[in-house]
Amino acid sequence: MNSQISPHLWLPEPKLSFHPDRNSDQDVHPLRGLLRFGPYSRGLVPDPIRVATIAPAGEGKLLYGFLKELKTEAKATERADYLPDWPGFHSVFGLHMGGAGAGCHIELDKELETEFRDSPSPHIVLADRITRAIQGLEAQRSKFDVLFIYIPHRWMPGYFGGVGDDFDLHDHLKAATAARRLPIQLVREDKALAYPHRASVMWRIGLALYTKAGGVPWKLAEVDPETAYIGISYAVRSPESEGARFVTCCSQVFDAEGSGLEFVAYDAHEVEVQRDNPFLSRTEMFRVITRSMDLYRRRHAGRSPRRVMVHKTTEFKREEVDGCMEALPLCETVDLVQVVEDVGWRGTRLDKDKETQKGKPAAYPVSRGTVVSLSPRESLLWVHGDVRGISDRGAFFQGGRSTPRPLRLVRHAGHGPWDETAHAILALSKMNWNNDALYDPLPVTIGYAKVLARVVKRMRGLGSVPYQFRFFM
Repeated sequence: MNSQISPHLWLPEPKLSFHPDRNSDQDVHPLRGLLRFGPYSRGLVPDPIRVATIAPAGEGKLLYGFLKELKTEAKATERADYLPDWPGFHSVFGLHMGGAGAGCHIELDKELETEFRDSPSPHIVLADRITRAIQGLEAQRSKFDVLFIYIPHRWMPGYFGGVGDDFDLHDHLKAATAARRLPIQLVREDKALAYPHRASVMWRIGLALYTKAGGVPWKLAEVDPETAYIGISYAVRSPESEGARFVTCCSQVFDAEGSGLEFVAYDAHEVEVQRDNPFLSRTEMFRVITRSMDLYRRRHAGRSPRRVMVHKTTEFKREEVDGCMEALPLCETVDLVQVVEDVGWRGTRLDKDKETQKGKPAAYPVSRGTVVSLSPRESLLWVHGDVRGISDRGAFFQGGRSTPRPLRLVRHAGHGPWDETAHAILALSKMNWNNDALYDPLPVTIGYAKVLARVVKRMRGLGSVPYQFRFFM
């Protein structure tokens, strides 16, 4: 029996594009690229971005102060090998932002504090009062682009429900506003206002504000223009829910440049549950993928992609595979890839000792982009790891702690080398516009799908109209 595994493959760090026509406007570092070239959709977002606000009684001035801070410079005081200084919103994105006009700023009534403190269900009181304030702003919708909601730390008892109560204030408000096509940004006192490293806060909120206003910070630079990516996840309602037990949150569709188009969600009825994981029937999967392709074709003048990659965290059952294939008869290549996050594998990087010519443990972990094939159907991909070309020191390990674990990729359909499949997942890990990091531990096809599933199960009616992800960020 041979205990060796196959030789590893290393994929270079994917480049990002910051201009739709100039190929020279590329960088592997998202924030550095924004400073050098500006955002991908520069000139296409209305100037200025108008921000409406909701705050507790007498505390609206805190949000106004925060908006002013976004316009000013901030020195980077953490992640020195990655994070640049924040030069101000206009310097990064090339447009202005500020408070919307009269009628777009609401302060909640003073009686809320007493009701909140005395109620056995403070989360219900808080959610109801903020939701009513949001409804009050609907008449002014044409006067603002994004809504900021200030959440003071004293409201922490209302962030979540009691034992057995599946409530999350963030997700509840996202569900309420997504149905209204209204992008919101929660500004928490204990995070956005109290966090001492202000450049980090400004980068994160600035990126989120620009994206929620309809902007595109960057796209993938090195792509196959005829490939589409689909992420599938399942939202599970509680057994006490009046609606269907399961909701398929599907599918967030991404084009070849990694830009999220829209997604559809609907109640799935033909579902089989195995070990708490739902699996779709052939008919349900056919419906999911067909709707996904409708989204893609609508954005691409009726054209179908040559290749489709479908990602989900659970295995593809035989009926699900058949449903996908039936829905994609015009595609030359279909890859159905299971992305497994929790794996037992670890890797140690060895460098050759100049004197002994033998391997010795390196000072840095396994390089990001390392691929080890376990079989024609399985491989390991290090999305987290050492990256070159980011820091002046040469090596950059995001987070700087622990031994990075790989993702296990299981291919349930498709064939050939792992290069293209692994490269797509590596690149899609850089497409979260709601984060200032170099990459996420998961591709956006999986990461976004998880967010969507979490929020969608709290929506009262799904409808058949596609949603944009910016309403769920």
